Amino acid sequence: MNATGEWRPGADVEALRLRAALYRLIRAHFQETGALEVETPILSSAGTTDVHIESFSTHFTGHVSAGPSQRWMRTSPEFAMKRLLAAGIGDCYELGRVFRNGEAGGRHNPEFTMLEWYRVGWSLQALIDETAQLVMAGMAMTHQPLSRVDVRYRDLFESVIGIDPMRATDEDIIQAASTIRIDPAGLTRDDWLDLLFTHRIQSAFPSTQLTVVRDYPPSQCALAKVSEDADGDAVAQRFELYVGALELANGYDELIDADEQARRQQADQAVRGARGSVGPPSDQNLVAALASGMPASSGVALGVDRWMMAMSKVQAIESVIAFNFQRA
Repeated sequence: MNATGEWRPGADVEALRLRAALYRLIRAHFQETGALEVETPILSSAGTTDVHIESFSTHFTGHVSAGPSQRWMRTSPEFAMKRLLAAGIGDCYELGRVFRNGEAGGRHNPEFTMLEWYRVGWSLQALIDETAQLVMAGMAMTHQPLSRVDVRYRDLFESVIGIDPMRATDEDIIQAASTIRIDPAGLTRDDWLDLLFTHRIQSAFPSTQLTVVRDYPPSQCALAKVSEDADGDAVAQRFELYVGALELANGYDELIDADEQARRQQADQAVRGARGSVGPPSDQNLVAALASGMPASSGVALGVDRWMMAMSKVQAIESVIAFNFQRA
């Protein structure tokens, strides 16, 4: 017998019942609003090139005719779902497991549940509203009403930090972060902005507030379109949604330009090469799908386990997962 008791689940029975009820709410929402549930591969010959995300990999031992032996575990179903959108599937969602290497702790588990969905022809604002409404419906299951605040990334920095993140010099940003104790070696402008955001802004979000942050610096566009804001500055058409200080969702007005997609992948791979970081090959199937004519769409990924943490008012992700990474 394991004397440490790690054979036991980390989540209690009520947490597991709440998860099942949340899944029913999710599926009912998309059934009512006309999005098709899909399943996409967990293992792929390519994957995300994002320099901030590390992938697990494994090897296939069968015949070489099956394709490359090295396979990468998905960090998101995004690329495969966009291929489905390009093939004409229309509004769709997936509720399933994703995997990220090196991410374990109070708010992270290397294997976690993600809800991702896409709406064809929707504005980013329409998707923001749907995401907020769905999250609030989940929170209402545990009798936790939330107030909602929508704010631009720039306005948060100006009101809390006192700098304009779009126009401030690198020196101004570093000076604003001088009280944060960290080794500065190798940190980029975006790294410093992220530190300011997480330590000075996000951490102060009220626990009873749902906060939507949008219009990020273009250097943080990931796979979102970039356009001009009311101030005449380029901004990434993306949003993040928080319940209290917990980040739950990240959404985009999706990039559908195949050439720009390929350019961003190449830029990521160049950074990885300079750092000596090995990751998945760039996904050429995604580029080909965009080139074939993916429709204008908005999409969002929502971390279900963190949503459960907010619903259950717990601080540790292991409390809402049957068996976390340590117990698996």
